[in-house]
Amino acid sequence: MTPIVRQLLLANVVVFLLVARGSGLYANLMFFPPDILVRPWTLISYMFLHGGFMHLLLNMLYLFFFGPRLEVRLGSRHFLGLYLTAGVVGALVHMASGFAIGAGPAPMVGASGGVFGVLLGYAIFWPRDQIYVWGIIPVEVRLLMTILILFAVVSGLGGAGGNIAHFAHLGGVAGAWLYLRVRDQTSAARQFQKKIESPGAKMGDRQLMEQWKRIDPEALHEVNRDTYEKISEKIGAEGPAGLTPRERTFVERFGRGAATPASG
Repeated sequence: MTPIVRQLLLANVVVFLLVARGSGLYANLMFFPPDILVRPWTLISYMFLHGGFMHLLLNMLYLFFFGPRLEVRLGSRHFLGLYLTAGVVGALVHMASGFAIGAGPAPMVGASGGVFGVLLGYAIFWPRDQIYVWGIIPVEVRLLMTILILFAVVSGLGGAGGNIAHFAHLGGVAGAWLYLRVRDQTSAARQFQKKIESPGAKMGDRQLMEQWKRIDPEALHEVNRDTYEKISEKIGAEGPAGLTPRERTFVERFGRGAATPASG
């Protein structure tokens, strides 16, 4: 099991065992929209409280099965960032929805916002993975995620589901999506892509070919190797004159050995 998933599981179980439901400490840790300014920590602390054993068990099972692989893919820091962002946005959406649909402010506990963020992240990276509902019915993760989102929308707008905070689930999905979007836009690979999408260098074809010969394809990161192969085919068929500004910039930068971006 990965470090952050293990720590989150442990923290949730310990809090469940030590903080009695209905106690003063429980009340000070749960999220209650009217108190957000005087108890801002509840935007995070509510995620470690649960209304009962089955509530805790279901959330922890989702985290246990879907979290580790996503943490490996994102790295522990980004996985925790996604989880907490999803939980915080889930709380904010829960608060906003209460006023928007006239339901009024309602207290909330549970890790569902963060867990739904983890589910979305998993569905984005491995959409065709199959899970077995009730251990029998195979369902692709992307379909499961779609069903869960639609159910949350319909149930939230229809007022169904009892004490389930459906809009917090939707907020968790939105928070995770935003986190991954920002992460993608600010990653090293994305920054390099923006650079090579800028107008190409003004060097002549002869200079460009000199730079091209200096590139060692074996030294390229895998995210750039496909581009190298496409440029190689185009140079063989059309010569350097057929390269786009983006492709010319790619040759210039790697020919100089000025950049070897890592995967984001």
